[in-house]
Amino acid sequence: MELQTRRKDWSESSAQPERSDSQNRLLSILDPADFALLAPALERVPLSLNEILIAAHTPIQHAYFIEEGMISLVADIRGADNGRIEIGIVGYEGFVGLPLALGADQSPHIALVQAEGHALRIAAADLQTALHRSPALRGVLGRYVQSLIVQVGQTVYANADLNIEARLARWILMTQDRLCRADLPLTHKFLSLMLGVRRPSVTMATQMLEGEGLIRARRGCITVLDRDRLLAFVGAAYGLPEAEYERLLARA
Repeated sequence: MELQTRRKDWSESSAQPERSDSQNRLLSILDPADFALLAPALERVPLSLNEILIAAHTPIQHAYFIEEGMISLVADIRGADNGRIEIGIVGYEGFVGLPLALGADQSPHIALVQAEGHALRIAAADLQTALHRSPALRGVLGRYVQSLIVQVGQTVYANADLNIEARLARWILMTQDRLCRADLPLTHKFLSLMLGVRRPSVTMATQMLEGEGLIRARRGCITVLDRDRLLAFVGAAYGLPEAEYERLLARA
């Protein structure tokens, strides 16, 4: 995924969003006629840290096209000792509420805000009506679902085959892709969720990357110092989902 500088200041407004104004990549590549199907029902809303946008095993009320911020998709394993682990992340490149694009109305996973920002929200019924009317819209959202499936699959590979330091470096790169800045609001609690390990392991992995001069860690924040070396450190574990997204959804 191309890392770029992108930031606009939005105040909450009831004005109908314009396609040219949207910071969400999916909305920005829609045909104008398809965007027009969604626009009357889109509402710009703030995303607050730790806000649950979609709860597990509950009918989905809204989908969210992220414009700024980052959402964690979290598996919530009932009865497990460590009951939550992150399986995917979504930023301005995507949307949450994927089951709606697949004809389902709920998910066993949680969508949780990990970096605050804002999104364009649409009621589930309005999104489903638009999807029913437009095969092209279904195609765009379906291709995004495919790219996210690849991301989740790559996470499974990383968790099975990489050491904690490489897994941490991969998540740092993916987070930077979505927040488009060097200073990333990553707490040890969040990192332990991302990696599925306990906090002491996160501390050791963070110290190792910091010792190599790749990052600088402060309380509640990790600063990327050398992205190129982080990429080299991770190797082939990073890049496949990003390339798949560009293949499927690159602007015409």
